[in-house]
Amino acid sequence: MKKSLPAVVLAAGMLLSGCAGTPTPAASTTPRMNVDESCKFLNTDTFTPTGSDKEKAAQIGRHYQEVADKVAPEVGEPIQKMADIMKQVGESSTGVQTSGQLTQLRQQMDRIGQHCK
Repeated sequence: MKKSLPAVVLAAGMLLSGCAGTPTPAASTTPRMNVDESCKFLNTDTFTPTGSDKEKAAQIGRHYQEVADKVAPEVGEPIQKMADIMKQVGESSTGVQTSGQLTQLRQQMDRIGQHCK
């Protein structure tokens, strides 16, 4: 069963307010936040996508990528995976996550929650 994008965005926002981020090779030269700073940053993140489901999914994927590049590697890796998933959703015909993608997103949020309590 497919769930709507707003439900995932809301859930992701609530869980990400606990923590997020992943390093990428290009970002390795950029100073990153430590885990505590990363978690605090995520608690204040107020990003809100706009447009169609496809546009929102693509915007969320880009936002997750930006966040992943800023935060501590421990929380950044799950965020990077979430960015990749949301980019795939944005490239899909509907812009709506499959049940498998929703499960993957929840798993990554749980990983973030292990660092941001």
